[in-house]
Amino acid sequence: MTKFFLTISFLWLLTFSVFSQKHRTRIENRPNFDKLMFHYGFYLGLNRNDFKVDYRPNSITDNPNVIVEPKTGFNVGLIADLRLHKNINLRFEPGLVTNSKKLTFEYITGPDSEKIRDNVGSTFLHLPLILKFSTDRLDNVRPYVLGGVSFDHNFTSNEKNPDDNFSGSFRMQTSNFMYEIGIGIDIYLYYFKFSPSIRGIFAINNEIKYDDTSPSQWTDPINYLGTRGVFIHLAFE
Repeated sequence: MTKFFLTISFLWLLTFSVFSQKHRTRIENRPNFDKLMFHYGFYLGLNRNDFKVDYRPNSITDNPNVIVEPKTGFNVGLIADLRLHKNINLRFEPGLVTNSKKLTFEYITGPDSEKIRDNVGSTFLHLPLILKFSTDRLDNVRPYVLGGVSFDHNFTSNEKNPDDNFSGSFRMQTSNFMYEIGIGIDIYLYYFKFSPSIRGIFAINNEIKYDDTSPSQWTDPINYLGTRGVFIHLAFE
C-alpha cells in the first residue's frame, strides 16, 4: 500500500510538472483567489481502504493470518479554508466516507461461514483538520503537499451490539483517530479552482472490539487492526 501510494504520488507530480512547463499561459484565472482570508468548497472522491493487522501470542494458533479484501468506496464532504500565510492554509474538511471489506481468518478450521466475515462495512463521519503547504503559483497551477489528523465516527461499527463473533457479528470501535498525508495540485479555472489530490490515511488507535467470550478464535490472535487506505480527492473551491 505504501509503495503504491508513493509511486502514484511521484507520477502525479511528474505529469503536472511537465504539463505546467509545456502549457504556460499569460492569462491568469481568478488572480485574487489566494488573497482571500476564508473560502469554502466541496469535494467528491473514491477510496480504497485496507486493514493493517498485527498479531500477538495466543492459545488459538501459532500462525494467525487474516486476509483482507478491500472494495472501492465513495467520499463526499465540505471544505472550510483559512489562509495562515501565502503558502500555508488550515483546512477543515468534514465528510462522509463509505467502503467495505471481506475478512478471511485463514487459520480457523471448520465451515467457511465461521472463518469469513463479509461486508465488514464502514460508513463514517470523517472530520479532518489539515495543513496545506503550497508552492508559489505558476500561472494557473499550484502544487502542494498536505498533512493532518482526523476524528472518525464509525456508524456501522457494531461496538454496542451484544452479539459478538460467536453470533456472527464482527465488531469495531466507534470512535477512531487517523492521520493522513497527501500531494496534489490546484488548477485555477475561469469560474472556480479545481484541486485534485491523492491521500494516504492511517489509523492511530486499535479499531477492533474484542469478543466478550474468551478464548475467541476470531479476536484473541489480533494485537492491532487499523485502517490504511488511499483517497482520490477532487475538490471544487
